[in-house]
Amino acid sequence: MTAGQPVDGPGTIVVLSDSLAYYGPTGGLAADDPTIWPNIVGATVGRRVELFGRIGWTTRDVWWAVTQDPRIWAALPKADVLVFAIGGMDSLPSPLPTALREQIRYLRPAGLRSAVRDAYAWLQPRLSPLGWPMALPPKITVEYLERVRGAVAHLRPDLPMVVCLPPTHASPYYGDVHLGRVPTTSAMRRWAAEHDLVTVDFYPTTRDAFADPESGMNPDGIHWGTACHASIAAVTAPVVASALAAGEVAAATD
Repeated sequence: MTAGQPVDGPGTIVVLSDSLAYYGPTGGLAADDPTIWPNIVGATVGRRVELFGRIGWTTRDVWWAVTQDPRIWAALPKADVLVFAIGGMDSLPSPLPTALREQIRYLRPAGLRSAVRDAYAWLQPRLSPLGWPMALPPKITVEYLERVRGAVAHLRPDLPMVVCLPPTHASPYYGDVHLGRVPTTSAMRRWAAEHDLVTVDFYPTTRDAFADPESGMNPDGIHWGTACHASIAAVTAPVVASALAAGEVAAATD
C-alpha cells in the first residue's frame, strides 16, 4: 500500500469481516445482497459498501488480507469509513489446533480426509466446554487489530474507523460454549479506547436473537437470520453515521 489521499468520487464503507457479515438463515449470500447488515447500513447512510471477508476469518486472517489483497488496497483510498467487524471467531473455543482444521482439506486420499474431518467434528464440540484454548488469545487479537489499524492509518490518517465488538453464538459445533467472548471484548474495548475508536456492541442483539426460537436464525447456531441482520444494522448505522460526520468535520478543519 502507498500513502495518499482519497480519490475523487463517491466514498464507500469498507467492512473487514468474517462470514457473519454475509451469511443468512440458510447459508452464504452475495456481497451485494440487500438483506445483509453491511448493505443495510450502507443504504441508511448513503454509501456504497466494499465487503471483504471469508468464513472463519480471525483478526490474523484479516491482517494477511490487508497486506496481500490488492482489492483492499484499491478500496481503502476511496473509503469514507472503515468498519472492523472481526474478533468473534478469535473468541471461540478451539481445543484442537485451528491449523489442523485448515489442513484437513489437503489430505489425500479422500477416505482419509473424510475420516479426519469426521473425527474433528466429533471431538470439537465435546472438548469445547473446556473453553480453552481459544482460536486466538485476546492479546494476540489486539496485536493483529493494531497492525491493521497502523497500516491503514499510514495510508489514510484521516479515515474514521468503527470497531464492532464480538457477538455470541448458540452453536452445538462449539458445545454452546463462549467463555472467550468477555475477555476478547474487554481487550478490544481497551484497544479501541486507546486509539479513540468508536465501538458498537453486537452481543446484546445476537444474544436476544438466539434466545428467541422464532427469530429465524441459521440452524448452525452461528450465523444470523434476516431479522438479526436488520437489528445489527439498526445499532451499527448510527455509529457509522457519527463516524462519517466526525470525519467530515475533521476534513473541513484541515
